[in-house]
Amino acid sequence: MGALIADDEPAARQGVRQLLAAFPEFAVVGECRNGAEVLAALDALRPGTSQPDVIFLDIQMPGIDGFEVIRRRTPERMPAVVFLTAYDQFAIRAFEAQALDYLVKPVTEARFAATMKRLMRQ
Repeated sequence: MGALIADDEPAARQGVRQLLAAFPEFAVVGECRNGAEVLAALDALRPGTSQPDVIFLDIQMPGIDGFEVIRRRTPERMPAVVFLTAYDQFAIRAFEAQALDYLVKPVTEARFAATMKRLMRQ
């Protein structure tokens, strides 16, 4: 399964990569620093390429935020979304946007593993 990591903080992207290393069934297919890069990456992926099955999406990024990324895509063109944020105040809004999960930074290994189990069941 492919994973796209989108966060404006390099340390946060590295943290997700490290957590994903415990799940060999997942491969990182790309990284983005902002919402515009996410949209471009999703648009650039064609059938038969390593398309993401999940996107680990920061909410607050420069320019286009995580919620706007979802608004600009149709549901059938959007992979499963796991929001990453330093703030818990966006949780209800995230689930209204049909996110698979909502992780508050810093993410613990146990919490990340629970998210991955949910993702694999889906």
